[in-house]
Amino acid sequence: MGMFGLITLTIIVIVGVYAIIAYNSLVMLKHNVSKAWANIDILLKQRHDELPKLVETCKQYMKFEQETLEKVMQARSQVSQAREKQDIGALGAAENTLRLGLGNLFAVAEAYPDLKTNETFQHLQARISGLENAIADRREFYNESVNVNNVRIEQFPDLIIARIFNFQPFDLLEFQAEELADVNVKQLFS
Repeated sequence: MGMFGLITLTIIVIVGVYAIIAYNSLVMLKHNVSKAWANIDILLKQRHDELPKLVETCKQYMKFEQETLEKVMQARSQVSQAREKQDIGALGAAENTLRLGLGNLFAVAEAYPDLKTNETFQHLQARISGLENAIADRREFYNESVNVNNVRIEQFPDLIIARIFNFQPFDLLEFQAEELADVNVKQLFS
């Protein structure tokens, strides 16, 4: 093997090693996004399970506020459908509706002093507020993972590997500006 052959072989080995490293790195980023989504999904399921308990507790006291309770349950259903389809755009819109519904529910609950002092209501209120905070934290982590993935598959030379192996960008989970603030249950009752 001559000098030209040795140089060619060295270049092929370097390009091959780079391609393997880039591919493995892109696979890791893709799985980081999936893991971040799974972390949000767990919290959404937990909140999904807690909301009927909250609504049932409220029904005992809020006989004349059925429309408010129905809106929360409809929004809960929309979040669940978007979550199951992993439709990030629809999930953001459904989350906005649910957060507005919860805000209205807690505001209306102000008019029912017996409900506010109910131990079950207080427990559920604290639990849902904690879940809302955790969802906001994990949404931030998810969006960061998506951003890292999306930037990496667009950077040269990684975009070559990304296009060959069909790595796709992910959608950010965005809430409307007025919904960026969590439902602050304690503030509603202070």
